[in-house]
Amino acid sequence: MSPVKRALSLLAQDLPDPDADVSLPGWTYSDAEFHALEQERIFRPSWQIVCHISELAQPGAYRTIDFCGESVIVIRGEDGAVRAFTNVCRHRAMRLVEGPAGCARKLVCPYHAWTYETDGRLTGVPMRGDYPALRLEDSGLTPVAIELWHGFVFVRLKDAGYPTVAEMMAPFEDEVAPYRFAEMQPMGSVRLRPRAVNWKTVGDNYSDNLHIPVAHAGLTRLVGASYRSQAHGWADRLYGDIQTTGRQSFWERFYSARLPRLDHLPAEAHGRWLYYKLWPNMAFDIYADQIDFMQWLPTGPTTCLLREVAYCLPDSFTPNGKKREMKLVRYANWRINRVVNAEDTWLITRVQQGMASRSYGTGPIATSEVCLRSFAKKIRTLIPESRQPFAPAPGWSSK
Repeated sequence: MSPVKRALSLLAQDLPDPDADVSLPGWTYSDAEFHALEQERIFRPSWQIVCHISELAQPGAYRTIDFCGESVIVIRGEDGAVRAFTNVCRHRAMRLVEGPAGCARKLVCPYHAWTYETDGRLTGVPMRGDYPALRLEDSGLTPVAIELWHGFVFVRLKDAGYPTVAEMMAPFEDEVAPYRFAEMQPMGSVRLRPRAVNWKTVGDNYSDNLHIPVAHAGLTRLVGASYRSQAHGWADRLYGDIQTTGRQSFWERFYSARLPRLDHLPAEAHGRWLYYKLWPNMAFDIYADQIDFMQWLPTGPTTCLLREVAYCLPDSFTPNGKKREMKLVRYANWRINRVVNAEDTWLITRVQQGMASRSYGTGPIATSEVCLRSFAKKIRTLIPESRQPFAPAPGWSSK
């Protein structure tokens, strides 16, 4: 049995975690060997969001994502089906397309002009007679597993038994359904933001409920003491309910007072900022006016890349034709969250620096930090060496 499947079997038994009261050790946020194991045991088998189905509207439309040393292309075929392949020519391993998005009725390798159909078949090889052993039917693009969930497209490099996105989000299906994710469209292009921090530093901060009243004054003015965090298996649920007080800034007051009522949402959803964090590194920030996804992809032991984009329902769904009012509300949302993001960037940068200190082993985790406890338990089960408070001798991962 593989280490991942063994770990998943243990996690399914929901056994007590002997280290539940302490954090992951600081060395796991910078160790190269630990990073390599994470790539193999966590990221190659896990689902990663690529885009929304609306961004693949016509045949040949594609989006790409790079992670774990692979480039993956998701493309709509001439038959309307959406498929995923590694972005690698089967001839000399040349990358077929560059950039995050495009449209191509055929994928033509820029190195030797080998030509692939949008369903992955190899159909064109210059000087075909020079390759006596070549079988076109055996040399198509390498497929990658794909999952569609409420209009969002996910890919996975290998199957090791992790739950699907639908399975991770099953506890929240009734809450998610009214937002009509599948009908949404992007509000802009994917933003790519490199960060000089380990990917876990970003995820820990996202799920950390105790820092909200300390480090996010504006968000605290907006949601008060209503902010809550809940761990549900492979996904976390966090939320806060919007309030109107005299202490709020102009844009905070504007947002809380001017958000139009939306007929497709239940009453409690109008003033709720709802967040879902999916294993291992994705999040949906859900508001009545829009939703954002954020993803933090590891690029090294102490670096990662944030992928972010916002989506909303088309203007035709704006209540009572109040398009301008909704645009202003979305602008207010952006103004508020721009400050929150800047505060979080400062926090994670300083935490990452602290993790490098030789004085830091592990820290205590409060019983209320349920999301951090759930995440740390998974990491410790998948990579048992993370139970050691200080780094083992080099070469530990090969023993």
